[in-house]
Amino acid sequence: MHRLDDIAQRRRHAHQTLLALDSKVYAAFLAMEKATYADGALSRKTKELVAVGISVVTDCESCMQWHIEQAAKAGAVLREVLEAVEVGIEMGGGPATVSARFALEVMGDVFGDLSG
Repeated sequence: MHRLDDIAQRRRHAHQTLLALDSKVYAAFLAMEKATYADGALSRKTKELVAVGISVVTDCESCMQWHIEQAAKAGAVLREVLEAVEVGIEMGGGPATVSARFALEVMGDVFGDLSG
């Protein structure tokens, strides 16, 4: 199975399991997520791009995949996502360049060929 597909499948499985177990904490997290990414003073797209940069700094592969996909669904284009990744690189320094490699893999999956 493709690595990105595996991460997405594991995320969906955990989501369904936590819902089936009626996790009150997970339900509260989903409510917080919904409130967080709703359009406000910042658009959902902008918030997703912020999350992309944070995901690079924290080296959360599942987060990078999710937020890059969500940013694209919210209307972000490749260059906007790239700049969010670059902000993460700047904030995280050398180790964030390693995380950025995974972000580039996801961007290729979402946006197609990145070679130019």
